[in-house]
Amino acid sequence: MTPIKTLLGATALVALAAPALAQEVNVYSSRHYDSDDTLYAAFTEATGITVNRIEAEANELVQRMQAEGANSPADVFMTVDVGNIARAEAAGLLQPFTSEVIEANVPAHLRHPDNLWTGLSQRARIIFYAKDRVANPPQTYEALADPAYKGQVCIRSSSNIYNQSLLASIIEINGAEAARSWAEGIVANLARGPQGGDTDQLRGIVSGECDIAVANTYYYARGLAGDVEGLTRGIDGIGLVWPNQDGRGAHVNLVAAGIAANAPNKAEATTLLEYLASEAAQKQFAEANNEYPVLAGVAPDAHVTAMGDFKADTTTPTASFATHAAEAQAIFNAVGWN
Repeated sequence: MTPIKTLLGATALVALAAPALAQEVNVYSSRHYDSDDTLYAAFTEATGITVNRIEAEANELVQRMQAEGANSPADVFMTVDVGNIARAEAAGLLQPFTSEVIEANVPAHLRHPDNLWTGLSQRARIIFYAKDRVANPPQTYEALADPAYKGQVCIRSSSNIYNQSLLASIIEINGAEAARSWAEGIVANLARGPQGGDTDQLRGIVSGECDIAVANTYYYARGLAGDVEGLTRGIDGIGLVWPNQDGRGAHVNLVAAGIAANAPNKAEATTLLEYLASEAAQKQFAEANNEYPVLAGVAPDAHVTAMGDFKADTTTPTASFATHAAEAQAIFNAVGWN
């Protein structure tokens, strides 16, 4: 089979309709980065296993795997955030796998407790602020809801998986009642209705539309590394806060991957996941896409390093983000966080 990189469509349907051949692995991925091509090319060179990749949004891929059923050619499902991969888990689309390499390279809190998926890279979700307009920025996620910041906060919509997992983590730590009060406080403090992606929240600080924003680290690092319209030229005016450093630490989003329940090439799928957790691949995640490695000893790239050191939340089980996902969405709906 010829290596594939395409969105869902007729080409992909035809290409993956044929029976799986030996020495190949079919990856359903919601990552849309050209840098991943380099990862897969290096894997093929090292192992002789061809990578056939289908790209689409996480929900589309889950629906496709459900429709394909036992005949699905998917070997690996890869997506951003535990909340997304949990949807595949809940639908019975993943199977447990055993790997001494994964267990050695990926910390336990970044893996599923029953080995249904593993984390591969990380992005911290932190607080940014306008240096010239905010003298005392919030130092914790909880403080974002303080009335002192009324009319200052920009953050994405409640449909965003990053925010769903953040609220789920607050439910896990502080309970549902406190989580609802927090969400109400955020809504009261909004500078504008939730809109756009993480880069748009940072642009809001540059433009003066908001004074405080919540975003993932790699969006800021991209602004440092290159010319991001509406961000890079004003990025020197943005300060950052690593939240909850005196407590649980900063909330982290994961890129995670698991082996499909009906994987025709399970051995090759396991080999791919092991490669992605290796030092060479972890360096690629760090250097090409400004992500934090999951493998200890691999340094972030220079722009991420420039953001400083921080304590990550390693005590809140990442699997709990999925456990509380429905409750988090119900809270968002109840408080009017669109």
